Amino acid sequence: MKELNRRASEALLAAREQLSEAVVERKYAQEPEFWERYGAIGRVRSLEDANYHFAYLAEALSASDPLLLMDYLKWVKVLFQGLGFPDEVLTTTLTCMLEVTREQLPPDLQPVVAEYLEAGIRNLPQLPSAIPSFLREEAPLTPLAKRYLEALLRGERNTASRMILDAVAQGTGVKDIYLQIFQATQHEIGRLWQTNRLSVAQEHYCTAATQLIMSQLYPYIFATEKIGRRLVATSVGGELHEIGVRMVADFFEMEGWDTYYLGANTPTESILLTIAEREADVLAISATMTFHVRKVEELIARVRNQSKPIAILAGGYPFNVSSGLWQRVGADGYAGNAEEALSAADRLPGGSYRLSEK
Repeated sequence: MKELNRRASEALLAAREQLSEAVVERKYAQEPEFWERYGAIGRVRSLEDANYHFAYLAEALSASDPLLLMDYLKWVKVLFQGLGFPDEVLTTTLTCMLEVTREQLPPDLQPVVAEYLEAGIRNLPQLPSAIPSFLREEAPLTPLAKRYLEALLRGERNTASRMILDAVAQGTGVKDIYLQIFQATQHEIGRLWQTNRLSVAQEHYCTAATQLIMSQLYPYIFATEKIGRRLVATSVGGELHEIGVRMVADFFEMEGWDTYYLGANTPTESILLTIAEREADVLAISATMTFHVRKVEELIARVRNQSKPIAILAGGYPFNVSSGLWQRVGADGYAGNAEEALSAADRLPGGSYRLSEK
């Protein structure tokens, strides 16, 4: 079944453009009055959406995990709710995808794809239409996180920076700042964008401001005694989300590691070269978008072909959704956040990497 799923995934990706065109044509033909109000730009957006739908479906099939598709549909349902679309829009889209794939895919692959799409249609009514805030009231630093986010949304980066620097000067741990403020507010910013309460420009501003403020904490981060271990941290090629893996690198730095953070959208050849040049003990790989999981798998396969063995950690949103996905892509360990990455490093081949508990 896994091989059949993989073949279905590859077939979807190969025909994604024409499949998306067919889905949009069918959807517009079934509901012309609803869709025509959005004009030419609406059709462009519908094609983009269909392409994303097929990309996520293909990745779920490749991983043989319907949960990856269900989680994506949950995300889309909330997104469409924020845009004012009725729930029927997503149901109709999935139904059109089911019909089109039955018409255009090879006969042996049709039942595999249909199983995933039918499960999505069946479970869609039970999926939530809203997401609770990521600023949890029980977290000690939530009041500061709320003020920090409010300052960023007002465009007051300097005010937000001063809040963080003052908190650290008064004894708040940098790791607590990272997890309870930076991580929590980044998730909350994503939720606000998803529910149409934040523009793309605002989202980008807040993320860029947080990255700048993180860099202002480096005098604290790079002050730790070194333990002689080396980490390379990176996102795969095409992945533009980088704050999560940057937090991982900073946490390791605070534990005395020499870290080499490569950032977003790093070409595979550059990653391989850096691993060799730095003689890294651990490689941390991040993918936030589900359709980049196969790139993680491909990167790990390339790394394994290098002469020097290296322990590999995988992380990012799809690995949080799908239990065991990190094993299926060939990693040695998994971490849901930067703090967990430190614990996971202890369990990697070689182990006992940490200098101290902080």
